[in-house]
Amino acid sequence: MEKIIEKELSYEITGLCYKVHKDLGRFCREKQYADELEGLLKENKIEYQRELEIKQLRPNSPAGNKVDFMIKKRIIVDIKAKKFITKEDYMQMQRYLQSANLELGLIVNFRSTYLKPQRVLNHNLFSDHSDANSDHSDRHLL
Repeated sequence: MEKIIEKELSYEITGLCYKVHKDLGRFCREKQYADELEGLLKENKIEYQRELEIKQLRPNSPAGNKVDFMIKKRIIVDIKAKKFITKEDYMQMQRYLQSANLELGLIVNFRSTYLKPQRVLNHNLFSDHSDANSDHSDRHLL
């Protein structure tokens, strides 16, 4: 039996993101999507922090890095409005997850024609240390 990390909460957040995408379309700025999502989080009484500085999570981190949303201190949501999600976006989410010591992050690219939120797992918490030579690069995409 597979365990889906933060199944109910991530489903709820994803549903709100679909509503934002439906209401605003795909050609707005990141801030507009974030503002709309924040309104829905408030409306649905979901605890969140917006633009939380990583330095608050890990004092040794360089200043200036902020997560778009931390939901219930359990999921990080990174809002994007660009053509493609890049490897750097995944690496950035990994840094956020490791700094916060959280299991799950969502990268949501509102520029896509069809919204496809990407679940990113903190690979430090889920890597299999029993086989040091195997490639686990695909494990961050569950």
